[in-house]
Amino acid sequence: MEYISAKEAADKWGISQRRVAVLCAENRIADTQMVGNTWIIPACAQKPVDARYAENHKSENKGLKPFLKWAGGKGQLLKEIENFYPFDTGVTKYAEPFVGGGAVLFDILNKYDLEEIYISDINEELINTYCIIRDDVDQLVKMLSVIQDEFVPKSTEERKTYYMEKRSRFNDLKANGGITNNVEKAALMIFLNRTCFNGLYRVNKKGAFNVPMGAYKNPLICDKDNLHAVSDKLQNVTIVCGDYKKAEKFIDENTFAYFDPPYRPITQTASFTSYTEYDFDDNSQIELASFVNLLNDKGAKIVVSNSDPKNSNVNDNFFDDIYSSFKINRVEATRMISRSTDTRGKIKELLISNFK
Repeated sequence: MEYISAKEAADKWGISQRRVAVLCAENRIADTQMVGNTWIIPACAQKPVDARYAENHKSENKGLKPFLKWAGGKGQLLKEIENFYPFDTGVTKYAEPFVGGGAVLFDILNKYDLEEIYISDINEELINTYCIIRDDVDQLVKMLSVIQDEFVPKSTEERKTYYMEKRSRFNDLKANGGITNNVEKAALMIFLNRTCFNGLYRVNKKGAFNVPMGAYKNPLICDKDNLHAVSDKLQNVTIVCGDYKKAEKFIDENTFAYFDPPYRPITQTASFTSYTEYDFDDNSQIELASFVNLLNDKGAKIVVSNSDPKNSNVNDNFFDDIYSSFKINRVEATRMISRSTDTRGKIKELLISNFK
């Protein structure tokens, strides 16, 4: 019998090599063999029929959840965003180029077993953490367990000292560690996120994380079960550190693409200090809209979320103008991060779509 490599099968079937390996491991391709550390597949093998979008193929793992708190996270809007999921229309791929905390990603991973998933973000530390959870979760859990055992029993003042030491170490790794996979940096990222004020990730213009410690009685720093569940689900996910434009080659007519860029400030004083050292201003929003139009021409199904400038100025048509050929849906959300609890109220946000 003639055989081809997993890479050759992936190219032949138009799916990822990682997906081919999963299909082989699940015995969904007959007569495959493991040679060394790679699979070989009969040259005559056909791509397995994929009917995984039907109700009875949805994942049984309902406990999967984001492993980080994230400013602008979409947990509260999931029911609104879910209305746009097109996976009952033959869409087989998902892309999220501003993945952040991944609320939508994990909701989709919980509910569907898609053929290919692509996530990316410009935040190097965030992407490092995703990669470590996927590729080295046991070491990560071991390190987080040590940190949790050291941190939780301490007094408030001892915790502050410990927190500042870890924050300094994180910033040193951030400045000098590059974007290579680093378990310690991922562990510190989760620790700081779980113990800092409001779970923020904020950096100054030099890129240094500068959020002070929050007040938590017994923070869960090592959520072992969820980290392992996330690791399992990320095995078939392509994770990229970089600009959203890198997703262009992945996104095609079979893709649902969700864009959740840094929100445009509703007022001059509402601007949240960036979670990277790069600003995302109006010109960046316009450039993103042009990119989204390019993907629209490719036939992808697209949803973009953003703030609604009409919350503060009913005459501000910024998004209505730059997405004039799209459908502008206004949905209600709660402002979760604000300097004053008095301003944490209901506001409108935008879900911009090319198909619904």
